[in-house]
Amino acid sequence: MTQDHETLKVTPAAPPPVPAVGQLPDWYPAWASRLAELYFSGTTCVFVLHGNVHDLFRRPDDEREAYCNLSEFLTTQVFGKWDIVLSHDLSRGLRPRAGSDSGRLQKMVRHLTARWGELRNWPGEPDRVLLLLDRLVERCLIDGPTDRMSIAVLFDYAQYLVPEGDLGSLARGHAARLVRFLSWAQNPHIKRVNMAFCLVADRLAEVSERLVQSPHVAVVEVPLPDRDERLRFSQTVAQKEDFSKLTEFSAEELADLSNGLSLVNLNVLLSQAAHSGRRVDSRRFREIKKGIIERECQGLVEFIEPGHTLEMVVGHTEAKRRLREDAQWIGRGQLDSAPMGYLICGPVGTGKTFLAECYAGSIGIPCAVFKNFRSKYVGETEGNLQKVLSVLRWLGPVVVIIDEADAALGTRQAEGDSGTSARVFSMIARQMGDTRYRGKIIWMLLTSRPELLPIDLKRQGRAEVHIPLFYPLEEGEIRTMFAVMARKNKIALAAEAVPPVSPERRFTGADIESIVLGAKRRALSEGRNELTTADLEFALGEFIPSSQGLQKELQEMAAVLECTQVSFLPPQWREKVSKPDGRARLQERMTAIRQILEE
Repeated sequence: MTQDHETLKVTPAAPPPVPAVGQLPDWYPAWASRLAELYFSGTTCVFVLHGNVHDLFRRPDDEREAYCNLSEFLTTQVFGKWDIVLSHDLSRGLRPRAGSDSGRLQKMVRHLTARWGELRNWPGEPDRVLLLLDRLVERCLIDGPTDRMSIAVLFDYAQYLVPEGDLGSLARGHAARLVRFLSWAQNPHIKRVNMAFCLVADRLAEVSERLVQSPHVAVVEVPLPDRDERLRFSQTVAQKEDFSKLTEFSAEELADLSNGLSLVNLNVLLSQAAHSGRRVDSRRFREIKKGIIERECQGLVEFIEPGHTLEMVVGHTEAKRRLREDAQWIGRGQLDSAPMGYLICGPVGTGKTFLAECYAGSIGIPCAVFKNFRSKYVGETEGNLQKVLSVLRWLGPVVVIIDEADAALGTRQAEGDSGTSARVFSMIARQMGDTRYRGKIIWMLLTSRPELLPIDLKRQGRAEVHIPLFYPLEEGEIRTMFAVMARKNKIALAAEAVPPVSPERRFTGADIESIVLGAKRRALSEGRNELTTADLEFALGEFIPSSQGLQKELQEMAAVLECTQVSFLPPQWREKVSKPDGRARLQERMTAIRQILEE
């Protein structure tokens, strides 16, 4: 599309020819090539660009690498030879764009001011702007082929121009703008001439769904830069600066480590190092990257670096063996052997979150914990989730933990929230089932009520491995858990300090940790830093566990019924489910408990 516009012009009777692949520059990013292909196909003239639209983009500059923003890239590269390029946003109104080419800009201004008057008198209100553009389109269609101008219009922050919303909530102006864009997109005469309208928005979910879903509108995602693009940018910086003074990494190493970052992020990181004189080492890089990505996700995801491995997990021998095998395969790059995700279930306090974090620590990859991404504003929840998923795709491999998954992920049914829950469910389910990300995005759904989780998310190909967790069932396991909790909380434990504790007390891991901390307080009050048997016996005598016995029994039976591998179950549960009517009896007991709890 950077070729001279005269070669693009065609008569109104025929669509524009499809160019050969060689006519597009080799350095074009894939999204720009996709936009050009869609344009030359003659099927559309309205494009919606979304995703990483506020980044830097590479363009040639006297045979050197140079970078610019999206608006300048479209102006100078994609539509670089077109007669008129205009940009519009709600703050600045309508302006001609020509990059640094002053001669081209003057030519545009002369042509437009002859029709619209002085630039300062151009309307700023979006409805009047669109009406003005519509008249320009009509004039262009009336002109003969030799007089017809090629015109491109860029609409920045399009989500504020044609926002998402149901028909009842659309203001009259918003509805009129939507109709205007749809009429341009459907007009066969506009598709036959050199005319294009590009709407730019970082969140596709915030743009009117009626526009985005129209078959006459092309949606193009601008992705985060891949490793090659990050490497080129780092090498460009290295040509101007002494790279060793900026960071302890080489350009290649920085490209490997910076997955999930945009070029703007990389530029900020390296510029801060250049101006502060503080070299970026591995620890500082991890801190900066974590902060950048969390800001990119607008606080909707918390990234943690697990400090423990599966060696810290007590009991659950078969579950740990399976997780270790999967971690080894992922570490070796054998991603096709890894499951798409896990469902970790069991009663409260059995260490579901701790197990998930230890699994991530065993692989040695980041761990992302979903926070509350739901919003009270229409379309914002979907936009939040879309942003998070986009970052996760480029950040992988990464373990994604969703706690209380039965409540967080919604269902297919829209229950009084204008369909938000159903759309959230659809987005999550679609991403979980995308096999291109097997071993790259590892989903771990945590819940104490797995029976409430929609079956669509629990099936094979999504959260396919169901691991039940239980309270400690042997005295030796309980003693080990006391030692692990003391080590986790950096508490010294005297030899043979743990007194006998009966499994019948059904302590959870959280209970044991609370008892250890209670014993620590007693020791500190007496001026000691080491726990003794007397400290633990005192704490055990003082501790009163939760009395929600039926709730815990219900959660335990639900975990047993969800289990996908018999060896995950303790011997007593394995014996119960192996009986001919074992599972049916459990389901009957669960139904009875639910009825009691509901009453």
